[in-house]
Amino acid sequence: MKKQMRMTIRIRNVLEAYSFLSLWLIGFAMFMAIPLARSLFYSFNEMKVSSSGLVADWIGMLNFRRAFSTDVNFLPLLKDSFLSLLIHVPLILIFAMFAALLLNRPMFGRTFFRGVFFLPVIIASGAVLAEMLELGAQRMPLFTSSSLFLALSDVIPGDILEPLLILADQLTLVMWDSGVQILIFLAGLQTISSSLYEAANMDGATKWESFWKITFPMMAPMILVNTLFTIVNSFTSPSNEMMGYIRTVVFSQNDYGYGAAIGWVYFILIFLIIALVFLIFRKNLANTDGRR
Repeated sequence: MKKQMRMTIRIRNVLEAYSFLSLWLIGFAMFMAIPLARSLFYSFNEMKVSSSGLVADWIGMLNFRRAFSTDVNFLPLLKDSFLSLLIHVPLILIFAMFAALLLNRPMFGRTFFRGVFFLPVIIASGAVLAEMLELGAQRMPLFTSSSLFLALSDVIPGDILEPLLILADQLTLVMWDSGVQILIFLAGLQTISSSLYEAANMDGATKWESFWKITFPMMAPMILVNTLFTIVNSFTSPSNEMMGYIRTVVFSQNDYGYGAAIGWVYFILIFLIIALVFLIFRKNLANTDGRR
């Protein structure tokens, strides 16, 4: 009886999950499945423009070989994208967690400050963000000035100081890209039962110990969600040069086959990184029974 009940609950949970996913699955089948299949077909062909439309000439893996052998732009841009990922994802996650902890505390004007941090998600996105980046709105002249470098070089070695100033110069972009992550962390913080903190306080735990023993483990699912979101957002950002190069190949050079090929290589690499993140978090997700 218990086994039958357990299976019934499991099936019900699966059906509930697919009911929430059903609209996305329908939309994917109607609007994305066919274009994705066509782009995969294009990647194995040389697409020629004719009076009757695009004509496919099968060339097999030549487009993929071209990306890794003869294209002098693809691999450097791909490396820059991964370096940007390694820098921005940790910075965004740390800043979003810190901001969420502050915004979760009772204080005057808390709702206003929450809106301020989320406002760039609405304003600085898409074409607006691309235009702002071209105008250099994300730069902070303080950290790029030679006078600051000379003033600090007497205290901090140049090999260490220069990367630190580069990271500091990225703070504006980090704050712009942290709105959704802050919101998700806030939602996670508000689901942690206050009784856990009360019990830890009675046992003599400090705020620092409570964070690492209660808050951080209980936030592991939200950290996973934010990590995945930030990775995808970093790879598809308007400031990502790899995305700009793919658009140039397809829409400016009209090389549809090669553009589709490098797009699929880019997608596969992103998919492998996401799978690696899932593998890491699957072994480290904490028990969340203490949530309300």
